[in-house]
Amino acid sequence: MKILYIGDIMGESGIKIVAQLLPNLVKKERIDLVIAQSENVTDGKSMLPTDMQRLQKIGVDFFTGGNHTPRRKELWPLLENNDQPVIGPANLRGCPGDGWKYIDTKNGKVLVISLLGDTFGNHKPEIDNPLHTIDKILANNKDVERTATVVNFHGDYSSEKKVIGYYLDGRVTAVIGDHWHVPTADAMILPKGTAHITDVGMCGALHSSLGVKTEVIISRWQNGKASRNELETIGPRQFNAALIQTDPQTNLAVSINHIQEIQYNQ
Repeated sequence: MKILYIGDIMGESGIKIVAQLLPNLVKKERIDLVIAQSENVTDGKSMLPTDMQRLQKIGVDFFTGGNHTPRRKELWPLLENNDQPVIGPANLRGCPGDGWKYIDTKNGKVLVISLLGDTFGNHKPEIDNPLHTIDKILANNKDVERTATVVNFHGDYSSEKKVIGYYLDGRVTAVIGDHWHVPTADAMILPKGTAHITDVGMCGALHSSLGVKTEVIISRWQNGKASRNELETIGPRQFNAALIQTDPQTNLAVSINHIQEIQYNQ
């Protein structure tokens, strides 16, 4: 089974490059399941159902979430509905839904889980310990037959995104880190068979600060004054994703490859 995990789709620029590249990529690689990080889809803040529908028509099958996911109440009914392929973080208190769902594929059921990093518990009381949370989820689903388990870890620190992979090694198919929008060059199969990457990167404006106009960030840095983020909408775009191939006998991973495409002529 081949699973594609697309990094944070950052606003309209991200939607556009996914629309341009995903259909051909799915055909070329014979991908069975497409998962995407959705917390930045609509103007950088969560995802409206209308944008979710756009991405589904393009070919995205399932959506993970992050800290921004609960910000749009229009999405709440979908998060709470187990028939809707979108989740927020399982360990973020107050986020609608359970933070995990199954999706049916031609290869069988796949369990997808979203977790939020807690920066090792530092100053984030609204976030439950992700290790405790994932242990409970896996224990509650231990008797459910499935072909793969994909964990998205949306975290601030590379260290926590790295360590969660080893904590879950051999227990899940893949652990995919994201949140900082800059891909790391460490896609690998861990010793016990779990695919892992610390940060898969983002989809959106290339010449930007994590998708935001650089002049906004520079001005804020120079002046020391708070300002509103403005997404970059022009110029070259980048697409970042991880492609995982699974072993049907073990439900672990055979390979993981980072995919990056840059379109300069925009």
